[in-house]
Amino acid sequence: MSVRLPVVRARWSDTGRLVDLVTATLSPTSLGAWLVPDERRRSIVLAAAARIWIEHALLVGDAFLLRDGTAATVWFHRYRPIPAPTRYADRLGQACGEYATRFLLLDQRLSAQRPVEAHNHLAMLAAPGPHGARRAAAVLAGAQRWMDTLGLPTYAEAFTEADRELYRRHGYADGEAFRVPGGTTTHPMWRVSPLWTARAGGNAHWSTHYTSGRARNSWSAALRQV
Repeated sequence: MSVRLPVVRARWSDTGRLVDLVTATLSPTSLGAWLVPDERRRSIVLAAAARIWIEHALLVGDAFLLRDGTAATVWFHRYRPIPAPTRYADRLGQACGEYATRFLLLDQRLSAQRPVEAHNHLAMLAAPGPHGARRAAAVLAGAQRWMDTLGLPTYAEAFTEADRELYRRHGYADGEAFRVPGGTTTHPMWRVSPLWTARAGGNAHWSTHYTSGRARNSWSAALRQV
């Protein structure tokens, strides 16, 4: 018997909606303010940068939307190192102008901490506006069930205590916290799929799987304000 999930798999035509959700989620946060200090330009610049990575995720990962379109998750399939988006440096410079360096610094810091083991990476969780916590929980639950069928662990970065608690409720375990440019404390989180049988030990021993220090391409996970 098929199970109707609360999420739908995003298509290329959903790119604009995904960009809007991520931008609305990240813009009011302290990390968003550090990335683009100019409040008047913040949403425009964040949207342009988000579009680069969301389009890339639709090619080398997955994205999911709540059926009503009010929340989303964006994932990268990191079975192996993935290439940067086409003409990434040029596009980032055009999108972010004088703030491109800040995005690159954040990318480098997050990449250096990411596990080198094959995994699916929850790069963005977006649920802006009223009832954001409820919608974030719903979109994560639906997307996680889908991603678990792939049989690999999943990894996420939690930038707020609310996100950290949400991930914990969905089976994620904490790694060692680190700070990103702008002073935000980041909590790496790891979840073993119920179908993951290649390794023993589960989430309690996730540090045995986790090896940092190898830089890879990334963009920041979206933050929620609840």
